[in-house]
Amino acid sequence: MRPSRISKVNARTLPALGAAFLISLGLFAPASQAAPVGATAPAGTSATPSTPRSIPVPKSPDAKTNSPFKISAQDTAESAKAPAAPATAPARAAKQFSAAAGETCPDVSGGITATGSALIQQLKALPNVPCVYPLFNLTGDAAAKTFTESQMVTVANALRDASATYPGDNSTSVGQLVMFLRAGYYVHDTYPNVVGTYGTALDTAIHGALDAFFANPHSKDVTSANGDTLNEVVTVIGQARSLGRYAGVVKWLLANYGGSWSASMTQSVEHLEWILKEAFDEKGGDPQGFKAALKADPTVLNTWSDFITRNGPLLNRWDVVSNIGRYLGYALQVPELKTPLRPLLKDLINRYPNVGPTAPITMNLGWATRQFDKGNCSAYGICDLGTRLIPVVLPTQKVCNDGLKIRAQDMSPDQLATTCTSLINEDAYFHKIIGDKGALPGDVNTNLEVVVFDDYDQYSLYAWAFYDIDVDNGGMYEEGDPSKPGNQARFIAHEASWLRPSFSIWNLNHEYTHYLDGRYNMYGDFEAGITTPTIWWVEGIAESISYGYRNVRNDDAIAEAAKKTYKLSELFDTVYDQTADATVNSNRVYRWGWLAVRYMLQEHRADMDAVLAKYRTGDWNGARTILKQTIGTRYDAGFDAWLTACATNDCGPLPEAPTGPVTPTTPVCTIADPRQFDKDCHRDNLSATTGNYDYHFMYLPAGVKQLTITSSGGTGNADLYYGGSSWATTSNFLAKSTSAGNGETLTITNPPSGWVYFSLAATQSFSGVSVTTQYQ
Repeated sequence: MRPSRISKVNARTLPALGAAFLISLGLFAPASQAAPVGATAPAGTSATPSTPRSIPVPKSPDAKTNSPFKISAQDTAESAKAPAAPATAPARAAKQFSAAAGETCPDVSGGITATGSALIQQLKALPNVPCVYPLFNLTGDAAAKTFTESQMVTVANALRDASATYPGDNSTSVGQLVMFLRAGYYVHDTYPNVVGTYGTALDTAIHGALDAFFANPHSKDVTSANGDTLNEVVTVIGQARSLGRYAGVVKWLLANYGGSWSASMTQSVEHLEWILKEAFDEKGGDPQGFKAALKADPTVLNTWSDFITRNGPLLNRWDVVSNIGRYLGYALQVPELKTPLRPLLKDLINRYPNVGPTAPITMNLGWATRQFDKGNCSAYGICDLGTRLIPVVLPTQKVCNDGLKIRAQDMSPDQLATTCTSLINEDAYFHKIIGDKGALPGDVNTNLEVVVFDDYDQYSLYAWAFYDIDVDNGGMYEEGDPSKPGNQARFIAHEASWLRPSFSIWNLNHEYTHYLDGRYNMYGDFEAGITTPTIWWVEGIAESISYGYRNVRNDDAIAEAAKKTYKLSELFDTVYDQTADATVNSNRVYRWGWLAVRYMLQEHRADMDAVLAKYRTGDWNGARTILKQTIGTRYDAGFDAWLTACATNDCGPLPEAPTGPVTPTTPVCTIADPRQFDKDCHRDNLSATTGNYDYHFMYLPAGVKQLTITSSGGTGNADLYYGGSSWATTSNFLAKSTSAGNGETLTITNPPSGWVYFSLAATQSFSGVSVTTQYQ
């Protein structure tokens, strides 16, 4: 998934993959004077993090999407129109209707060709409403002939006439007329070019029919018999995009609904949900005219609020009250309604607990205040909501090592240990494949925090309040500003609950690779990195490391290889939103990114290293020149042949990086004492045995704003410690970098003038290590 190395204002949601991780906390500025001998490292700095750069992780296609914890309108799979109809009954059709014993339905699966009064007679002659269901499946000529605008107008006018004598049940076959209209709107929305245009003639007819139906007192009978028809008429309101015209019907349903209502009457309220979703379309506008209706009659808001409090005992996560009640917060989209809404929402948000069965209503309404009245949390008494809830919702904490920690909702000790091990070992694997040239100068994202919610529902319910992120995705990686000391980077994730009883965090290893790639390969922040097309590498290496480290065959990418959809030179131009087709984009970004990176590492490692050398210094145009001019189309034929072999032979393994000394870009230090460093120089072939140190020092003039010390290359495991004006050891230091391998970086802000000391501590015996010092 694309890493969270992009500002929220530009964040876009993409399908597929997923992963989890986070990088956190930069190095702390050392004290102006050396800590006393034996002192431990400071706990941290209180520096305020910058606004985090973030990127959403796409949802898993396997995770359920119709969550009872719905936070945003994008969280569900429901569309503004009725979803596809199954073969036997239409979705959102009146499933409570059933044929009476011994009754059979005439075959209408080929459509209805009758017109005028004959059409009405044929519909009313159907034994029951389910006999209309096959009409939802019409396509082609059958759909075009059955559901022309004139046919719909004929039935709408018949419903208008029949509504005058509607007895509150289906004894006059009103339900068959309503269901025909339902089917017509559904098929039209599904195949608009086949059915043809619906215009003002139908609008006028359908409004006349609905007006007549709701003018009949029996339309408000609280009975199962009336509910059978009423819930489908309510659906027609939405299909005709006329909720604003019938805001009084909404008000009546909300004012009168109670837990004693029958299933069919309750469906009349339930069917409001998908209509309200369109009515409050976050893209703007007023497609149902409902916002205008609320401005005309703001008392609907009070009725809506009373609907929730009156039915408070019914709040239990899955209930209709929570699902419909949450949309009250969406009315904040209307500026004129903010003033009357604020006290209502404040009462509701603080009336019920934010955890347990009532959490969906309180947290959804809270989310709406953030989304549509941002920066005004004090009006709702929830400015400290995240602070209050984090310890309750995320009580489990685990420190894996100095650079990695986990905060979780519900993970066992074994699951915590497994996750720590997975990430720590992946770090070593990454460097084995990419090489060990040390962290990028100035990158202080030395600490990663992984936040893990129990499942997507819990993530969507709470993560927005805790971390000020969007949650209509599968997780979020917050990088922050990687050059700012004290920056806290984190990956906010959730368990892959659909894989249980197996334990997995959604897209963990893919996202952790993004962290490593950003720290060791891609200079600066994400916005800088995508000034030229780099996505083929960014996502391709994340896929390659994730699959390679887990030793999992990338079946989807290998299947794509056989299709030969793209040339290598085309893949160098990959961006996230290449086309309007999200599936095509996802395929090119992830599967073809995997193929392109795998090929370049296997067949043209020297070229890839040259590109990475440019990426590491932020020379994006230089890297682009190598890819598009130096390489250009020269490797397209080789890539084509490689794809043929790849499709039959699993594409081969990821090759390890060449071994040998790393050549730093700074000159060799010239001072005679091999322990002493100077500005912008390096020393090579440093070594120490396990448990011992390689001590060093340098003199800093007054006014140094930032000192950067990096180590790289060689064998073993050397950790880097900085002691300020005292010798640095594992028990006496002001800052440290202790990643796996020898790639370490320390960035010290405003170091003291005079002699400062640092050392390499041998966690394992090391040799051949290079150290570079730079300051400004």
